[in-house]
Amino acid sequence: MVRLFNVYYPKRFVVLLAGEAVLLSSSFLLAAVLRLGEESSLVLNYENGYLKILGVTVLALLCLYYLDLYDYRRLRSGVETYFRILLFLGFFSFVLAGLSYFFPAIIVAHGVLLLGLGLSGVSLLSWRAAYGWMLTKPFLRERVFVLGTGTRASLLVECLRSRPELGMEVVGWAGEVGEGTGTSEQFGKNLLAAAENRGLHRVIVALSDRRGTMPVYELLDVRLQGVKIETADDLLERISGNIEVDGLNPSWLIFSEGFHLQSPVLFLRRVNSLLFALLLLVVSLPLIPFIVLAIKLSSPGPVIYRQKRVGLLGRIFNCYKFRTMRADAEADSGPTWAGDDDPRITRVGRFLRNTRLDEIPQLLNVLKGDMAFAGPRPERPEFVAWLSREIPFYSLRHVVRPGVTGWAQISYQYGASLEEAKEKLRYDIYYIKHLSLAFDLFIIFQTVKVILFGRGAK
Repeated sequence: MVRLFNVYYPKRFVVLLAGEAVLLSSSFLLAAVLRLGEESSLVLNYENGYLKILGVTVLALLCLYYLDLYDYRRLRSGVETYFRILLFLGFFSFVLAGLSYFFPAIIVAHGVLLLGLGLSGVSLLSWRAAYGWMLTKPFLRERVFVLGTGTRASLLVECLRSRPELGMEVVGWAGEVGEGTGTSEQFGKNLLAAAENRGLHRVIVALSDRRGTMPVYELLDVRLQGVKIETADDLLERISGNIEVDGLNPSWLIFSEGFHLQSPVLFLRRVNSLLFALLLLVVSLPLIPFIVLAIKLSSPGPVIYRQKRVGLLGRIFNCYKFRTMRADAEADSGPTWAGDDDPRITRVGRFLRNTRLDEIPQLLNVLKGDMAFAGPRPERPEFVAWLSREIPFYSLRHVVRPGVTGWAQISYQYGASLEEAKEKLRYDIYYIKHLSLAFDLFIIFQTVKVILFGRGAK
């Protein structure tokens, strides 16, 4: 897998992205040559034609990304992929038309963009068909042997078999000693036989208890044959983008790579948070009077809702949001998570939540230093006290400032139960482990997509 912005992607994703970048740029370049003929060299070399085509290509890739054409967990079939490509062509044509109207300088030449869009459609559809064919071919897949039959191993095997884009084929799944599979010596023989007969590329160790059960010498023999050996925890972390909480121990936290909480990293995050908070405040200023008026007209009560939240190192601060519920929402129930179709939410409030406009006042918390722009979601003290008792290492999420957005917020749904809070903690620990300015910028980039499609809001 390839690591970009502290997020891991299958190598096939890089091949797909690079292939489409080449096809898109080549399509618009060919369109310029076909449309302009002998004048194409003059336009491309002396009128910034190559630079304009590069800009159009980057814009097209962004549109493909935001339409989920690089998220295979959302693409259920080849038919849906082709439909989304057609949707992209229609959407991108409007984008180009709008940009050409307001910024005529981006036009390479009359008719080039239209012809390039048509050529792009044919090339993308053909490339996706070829790419889908390649995903099904065994000779282009890594052959994997999974060592273990416990819950961890079962989860790993299911994940690998359900995600063909990872390029891993499970050709062997051995069992732990003591679960009806024989002795460690017999298990070692099975491992060596699999390596010899099936040409393994990777062995994944998913044993719940390695003491006295792991065939160390056989694994060493296989390793010296060029087969990669790794643990299920490491692979699942890269695949899922989170870290398992159950079974997590302090020694792993001590010796694991990551957790770079040095002053330079925290300083850069703080500067990044201030810049984005100021920028969004300036952009959102024209909207604020309309939001205030809508809230006042929809229901009685204050416009700004203040709520106690737990921040850095467990400090309590007042979190500001535009009010989205009735003023007496918790008069009878006390502190309660919002639920699906929560009757306490007003009609205006539901719109503000879906569009994340209710969180504009939190930018003031960022400027004050209570929050960062990216980080774990701040929780209420009542919930933190309860969750800290029920979930191991829950307090880890307080070693950094909470965020307006975050890795857990964009990767998982809104947490409104103990199990969902535990699931979000897995993403929070992953974020803290891989903390960096590049990761924060990626989260901000991904947040735009989440807002556009209204995911995760309640």
